[in-house]
Amino acid sequence: MSDTVQTEQTVQAEQFDLDLYLKRIGWEGERRADVETLRSVHLAHARSIPFENLDALRRTAPSLQPADLMAKLVHSRRGGYCYEHNTLLSCALGALGFRLTRLAARVILGADSIESRPRTHMALLVEVPGDPQPYLADVGFGAIGSLLEAVPLAVGAEFRDGGRRHRFVHVPHGGPLELWVLQAYEGDAWRGQYAFTVEPFEKPDFEVINWHVATNPRSPFTRSPYIQRTTAERHLALDGRRLTETHPDGTVTERELTDEAEARRVLDEEFTITVPSGMTLLT
Repeated sequence: MSDTVQTEQTVQAEQFDLDLYLKRIGWEGERRADVETLRSVHLAHARSIPFENLDALRRTAPSLQPADLMAKLVHSRRGGYCYEHNTLLSCALGALGFRLTRLAARVILGADSIESRPRTHMALLVEVPGDPQPYLADVGFGAIGSLLEAVPLAVGAEFRDGGRRHRFVHVPHGGPLELWVLQAYEGDAWRGQYAFTVEPFEKPDFEVINWHVATNPRSPFTRSPYIQRTTAERHLALDGRRLTETHPDGTVTERELTDEAEARRVLDEEFTITVPSGMTLLT
């Protein structure tokens, strides 16, 4: 093991509290590095901590240090976006005995082509002791097509995770590594969510990507609120002023928020998020 990896693991262990994290997500299972634990911790996290971009709206790159993630996502009524969520999850899974590889993906949902988007999304490849099959874990994809449970990285099968349907396909791209595409079944069709290869990306890579996404004036996260919350009963999404509620049976309702006061009330009551003092949500 390299000195860099040892130092990272030591810092992570000192700054991350597994007991408090598990209490935050309401998980009380037996702490074992097995598939059941991986899937259930993933689901509990996805249904407990909201997705939000409030720091990026202020053109501030959120810290990815474990202590700061604990303060924001565990101790406060806040959430975060992919780098925060999946870094926090990686701390928990590492503490539980799993081996992890950070992946960088291209979000292709709504894109004209795979190549038209940069690699700005973070996901995790998880190794389960004694299991030759790696799993994809991702609690930070802010869309209704996101994973609710970790799923095996395998082509040719449909996975049902927390009531959602996903599968992987390979797409030709001319590179030396296989290109994986995560698809979600939405409405009546399979839709690509993001594409990735499995070479590892390191913490410094995501520090740069995080800064770019949170501060670039052309980033969608610096322009308007983008908030998501998933429970067993519904999925809530706020995109600018548009609030969308989707139920497991596919029923969807939408409405526009009228003003700043309503937006703050909705974040507080519906998303369990306390808006930072002095921040304006709607412009």
